[in-house]
Parts: sequence; structure tokens; C-alpha cells
Amino acid sequence: MFCSPADERPRVGREATREALIEATAQIMVDEGYAAATSRRVAAKAGIKPALVHYYFPSMDDLLVAVLRDKAETILQRQRQAMAEAEPLHALWQLNGAQDARLFTEFLAMANHRKAIRSEISSYPTRFRDLEEGAMTLALKARGIDLESFPPVVMSMIMGSLARMVLHERSLGITRGHDEARVFIEQCLDRFEMPAWDQQQQATGRSSDPARSAGVEVTSNTIV
Repeated sequence: MFCSPADERPRVGREATREALIEATAQIMVDEGYAAATSRRVAAKAGIKPALVHYYFPSMDDLLVAVLRDKAETILQRQRQAMAEAEPLHALWQLNGAQDARLFTEFLAMANHRKAIRSEISSYPTRFRDLEEGAMTLALKARGIDLESFPPVVMSMIMGSLARMVLHERSLGITRGHDEARVFIEQCLDRFEMPAWDQQQQATGRSSDPARSAGVEVTSNTIV
């Protein structure tokens, strides 16, 4: 049995409304924090009647879990894309400072107060870290770096945690030490990046000096 065009239009409309609610919730959380994501605020942001929020999502926990799953899968996909870049470590550094990373930080804070989020969120940080550690391991091995002296899991944690901390502090108006941190991390990434990057760097005339590093913008909103 197949759907007629008349049947298809309402289905497409429902999917579009559901997606609009997810996007509206995510944007409110990024802009104002998770506490601001009430059903009325989400409905106003999505441009629908408040009663429709609970038509699509019986409870706010259901909506928040849907947002978490949607955005976490997006982050995982972008991590995989970053690992395929010519500069995978640089790409992952930028990704950790993107808007989606800030949204995930809100979910981590929310998990302390919402059981549904706490039970849902537990697997994602491990999946994020596994991909980052894998990329770091490949790069360090390719460079001949001693993995005991520079454990990939620790190196990837430093990279990711520092990027997210800078992003969080910037949202609070704190900038002390950020330029120095970016220069330091970029110098480390230049040292540990996959060897193939050296050839591209020489071909394009790029250098790994602090001036180039200081120009990197960590708070990019999209990494595609």
C-alpha cells in the first residue's frame, strides 16, 4: 500500500513541525540556557500554538531527549567528517568549540536535575571521546610519538576540554588567557597533526607560527 500525495502532505508537515520544535529548543538552550526552554517559549520560537508542543512531545522531557539525540548524532557525524579532513586534529579542535558543543554542555548541566536526560546522555561522551582518541592515536603513531609519554586519550581530553572551556567562558565575558591557550594548542596540533598535512602546508606556503595560530576562531557556529 502506498500513500497518495494528499496523504503525504500532512506527514511532511508533521515532520517539519517536529523538526522546528527541536531546532527552536536547541536555539533557546544555546542562547539563554536550558532553564529557559519552556513549552511556551519553544512554541513562540517555532511559531506554533503552545498546545501543539505536547501534541508532538507528551512531556518536555520527551522533547529534550529528542533534541539531545538529534544534536548528538549530528556531532558524531561531524566528528567523522573531521577525521576525513587533511588536518583532522585541527578540525576536531574547531568542532569542540562550535555551537553544538555548547549545547551539549547545557545537557550535561541539565542531567543533574532531569533523570530522563541523565539516563539518555551517558553513552554519548564515550562515543565522542572514542572518535577523538582514535584520531589522536593515528596522528601520534604516524609521527612516531611515544604513546606512553603522550597518551592519546589524555591529549584528546586536553584538546576537547580546553576548547569547550574557552567557549563557555567567552559566553560569560571571560577572555583572560584565551589567546595564549589558542596559540599553545595550535602549536601542539601543528606538531602532532597527521604527516600528510606537512606536504599540504608546504605546498600552500602556510607556516605554523603563533601568528597563524592566534588567528583561529574557536567559536565558529558550524563545522561542515
